[in-house]
Amino acid sequence: MAKEILEAKYGLPNEVKFCKKCVMSNQRPVSEIEFKHNINTKKKTLNFDKEGICDACRNADQKEKIDWEEREKQLLQLLDKYRSKDGSYDCMVPGSGGKDSAMQAHILKYKYGMNPLTITWPPILYTDYGYKNWKSWLNSGFDNVTFTPNGKVMNLLTKLSIENLYHPFQTFMLGQKNLAPKLALKYGISLIFYGENEAEYGNPIADNATSLRDKSYYTMNNMNDIYLGGVSIKELKEKYLLTNQDVSSFLPADANELAKSDIQVHYLGYYIKWIPQEVYYYAVENTNFKARPYRTQGTYSKYNSIDDKIDDLHYYTTYIKFGIGRATYDASQEVRNKHLTREEAVALVKKFDGEFPDRYFNEVLDYLDIDPEYFKNELADRFRSPHLWAKSGNGDWQLRHNVWRGGLYD
Repeated sequence: MAKEILEAKYGLPNEVKFCKKCVMSNQRPVSEIEFKHNINTKKKTLNFDKEGICDACRNADQKEKIDWEEREKQLLQLLDKYRSKDGSYDCMVPGSGGKDSAMQAHILKYKYGMNPLTITWPPILYTDYGYKNWKSWLNSGFDNVTFTPNGKVMNLLTKLSIENLYHPFQTFMLGQKNLAPKLALKYGISLIFYGENEAEYGNPIADNATSLRDKSYYTMNNMNDIYLGGVSIKELKEKYLLTNQDVSSFLPADANELAKSDIQVHYLGYYIKWIPQEVYYYAVENTNFKARPYRTQGTYSKYNSIDDKIDDLHYYTTYIKFGIGRATYDASQEVRNKHLTREEAVALVKKFDGEFPDRYFNEVLDYLDIDPEYFKNELADRFRSPHLWAKSGNGDWQLRHNVWRGGLYD
């Protein structure tokens, strides 16, 4: 009898597999930003090798073989090329005051003698402790430019992202990523630093620098083909009466201006061994960063992605769409850095993954004018992929497969 082939949305692999080294599944998309309304658009997902080990774990293995002294020499050569001699800004560090951006800026200035300009695309709804961390970051010795987007447009696009993509962070991520090149052009800064290389998580960006021009050229010349919140820009103009100016904050910098510039994006984690726990300790010691006063819902940690009240909701939606909750992300990273065994990670995922984030839930949905029951029921059911979810005998949704082999069909 032929095995039933169930619909796999988002172009996800039909067969669910879990990495034999960490606890991540092959359902993890390599890009968190979805541009199209069509939820079945083919997406590239985390690759597993013949031994059943994911790319992120293989990358972690490779980190142990890197000559980090040589990498630091490469960093010094790069910094010497751009280092300011007149006190002007010579590099840019985007961030909202989390542990990563805090360490990036601090180490560039106080260890390597650079003069970074920090920039911030603020969270949709700051947590109290997230805002204090942002202030502490700046008070540890940094100038900052904060760009606050049109609140009406930001709210609309975030709401559309949730309703059309079940992705609370899409427009925030787009705005945040595209802000740095625009401000770099404005301030004449050619060097932008982020923290972790995205290859840490299995994403196909393993080099030390990335180009901005191709994406910009396509976007600026194909405006009506671009989607924000799952809606084409053409429809945003016609149905929601937005203008090019209204959406420009979320789009890449002008291609012609970029072509004339020498702007490069580099990952500090390419040059310095980047371990999230050590980054946390560095930020605590040097910028007065403080962890959340309580455990983050959906996981066991207190210091990752804590500045935005909508953050917890975002990870809940990844659990619904991909069967991957926040504990899976955290535990997989800690296995790779040898802070957890796989057995410990499996136990943490079993205990916390998929926990509903009710702490800020009503406040966030009230802010976005979305009915809570609509979000929890109708929207969640619409975005569950049949190959991942099924209803148990009592009518509750349950994952067909999970890492501890306790799924409905394990």
